[in-house]
Amino acid sequence: MAQRFVLQGRTALVTGAASGIGAALSLALAGRGCALALADRDAQGLAETARAARASGVAVSEHVLDLADRAALLALPEAVRSRHGGLQLLVNNAGVALGGRFEETDPADIDWLMDVNLHAVMRLTHACLPLLRAEPQAQIVNLSSVFGIIAPAGQVAYAASKFAVRGFTEALRHEVEGTGLGVTLVHPGGVATAIARNARTPRSMNPQEAAAGLAAFERLLTLRPETAAAAILRGIEARAPRVVIGADARRALLVQRLMPVRYWSLIRRAVRDT
Repeated sequence: MAQRFVLQGRTALVTGAASGIGAALSLALAGRGCALALADRDAQGLAETARAARASGVAVSEHVLDLADRAALLALPEAVRSRHGGLQLLVNNAGVALGGRFEETDPADIDWLMDVNLHAVMRLTHACLPLLRAEPQAQIVNLSSVFGIIAPAGQVAYAASKFAVRGFTEALRHEVEGTGLGVTLVHPGGVATAIARNARTPRSMNPQEAAAGLAAFERLLTLRPETAAAAILRGIEARAPRVVIGADARRALLVQRLMPVRYWSLIRRAVRDT
């Protein structure tokens, strides 16, 4: 059994820390005595999270950057080392959404989504590996999604990115097996964050249709970020290889296992009947 990951006195780098799961997890980590390096493009939201975290008495640094900015991203680990002296926990939480049918989607929007949801995860993990490997015990946590288990129509780019995060994370876990570095993959279900409101839609889509689609998606986001953060925190401390959060995600996992090819027909009927 893996040795429990003690957060007291450790340093965590959390992306997407200005709101949602990232903010809730940051506060939960601070409550465990974990110092924080918080990253987000939203400077105001980041400052609010940092202010709340400092109330727990831990050291907190704020790093305002766009994860799609490769140079800024690759400079982040050294900024964390300079401020905190080391790094024991990396949480790749930040993500964006892109709705609409694939044939209507602008390839530039797909590039934007992949830069944030996939490339930033891989680039930042790679850049942080020397710091993490230097520790006797360290952990990487990557957030996929329920859409890294099932792939709904209208979510082609988002599902592709989250399935890719799943594949990257599982393969990396196999590579570092037997070392002091652990890897946790997280599949949250519908968590009540701003991801739907901030999602992009095809420019050619009717505005009313786009708004209706985003509203329908947002209605599925019911789990409190604090609940998701608590589950992730338990997974980190247990060094769990995978954390599935929410009844919807657990149901999706079961249906996908039972019907690996035809699961969408069943889910579509269930959604239509609700």
